[in-house]
This record gives sequence, structure tokens and C-alpha cells, in this order.
Amino acid sequence: MSPESCQDHWEKVYASKRENEVSWFQENPAPSLDLIAEAGAGKASALIDVGGGASRLVDALIERGFQAVTVLDIAENALAAAMARLGSRAHCVHWVVADVTAWQPRTAAYEVWHDRAAFRFLTEERARAAYVVRLTQAVKPGGYAIIGTFAEDGPERCSGLPVVRYHGQSLARVLGDAFELVETRRHEHKTPWGSEQHFQFSLFRRASTRMRA
Repeated sequence: MSPESCQDHWEKVYASKRENEVSWFQENPAPSLDLIAEAGAGKASALIDVGGGASRLVDALIERGFQAVTVLDIAENALAAAMARLGSRAHCVHWVVADVTAWQPRTAAYEVWHDRAAFRFLTEERARAAYVVRLTQAVKPGGYAIIGTFAEDGPERCSGLPVVRYHGQSLARVLGDAFELVETRRHEHKTPWGSEQHFQFSLFRRASTRMRA
């Protein structure tokens, strides 16, 4: 799927459905919050939620006093929904409409990169490679990446699109030597209509820059 087609798909999804009418809706983003805490992120830590859409993670972060949160999504409709929900608190967040595989992040901008939504849809190797380039560029040495995908026994499609399923080690191989796998957790997500989806959340640490002798 081309970036233009992908954007059109997600704009239509968020224009036609309320936030709790999509399978990935999560009232309480506990798995993400737990791993953000494990990464040692504090209120001043720069954090980006990639594919954040209308997710409620941003609400939880603001409520906890995080001051440097960025939310990136390909669908402007999704970000508009989150901004409307946050009301006056929306100005506390930096909002970015972009395809993460084509986005140009500032170098070493973030202590934490979080993605529960975008990576699993990258079914082409070149798209995954482009994602890893942005990830490596954007995360500070010693910083962390949290990536949630469907587990190996999770769904094969989401929102009508094919996905790639992972476990921690297979995801680590895609990210390469720049990221060390710290931990993988399994999560059983309940959709708004009561079915169960098997997720995995993996925490990675960005390799520190080595000093030259």
C-alpha cells in the first residue's frame, strides 16, 4: 500500500468510527505505562508516541505530569479526535501528522519512543528498514524504544489490512544491533466487543555511543 493510500485508509477509519468502535481501543494503557516507567522516564523526559492516533496514552501521560510529549500519526482525523478530547490540555502536546517511514525526526530528540500501533502494519522490508532508520536517528543513546505488536498467535489482519506478528527476538532482529532487547511481555487485549487479541510488548535500549580510544 502506498503512503497516500495508507493515509486515505486511516483518515476514513477515524472519520467513520468513534474511538471505542475500533478493535484497538484501550481505556487504560497499562502495559505501555508500565514499560515507560521501567524505562525510567520522568516528567521532563522527551517521549514520542508513534501511531498514537486517538489513543488515550497521551491523556495518561499528561495526567502524570509529562511535559515533553509528541504524538505522531498518519491520520489527521485521529489527532484531531485526541486534541478535541484533551481540550485545553492539547496545547501541552506536540502533534505531528506524518508517515513515520518518511518523517524526518530531529537527531537524538527522544528518551522514549513508544509504538503500539504502527510497526505491525509494515509488511514490506523497505518500509521496516525506513522505520528503523528514523527510530535510530530519533532515540538518544541510552534511550528506550517500546514497541507493541500482535504476538505470534495474534490476529493476521487489523482494520482490514495485513499485519506482521512478532515475538521479542524476531522484533530485535529487525531493529538490529543498535537496540538491545531488555524485556518482552505478553498482553491479552480485550476489544470493545469482548473478543481477545494476543499482543506482545518489547522494551529495547538504544546502544550508547562508544568513546573512541
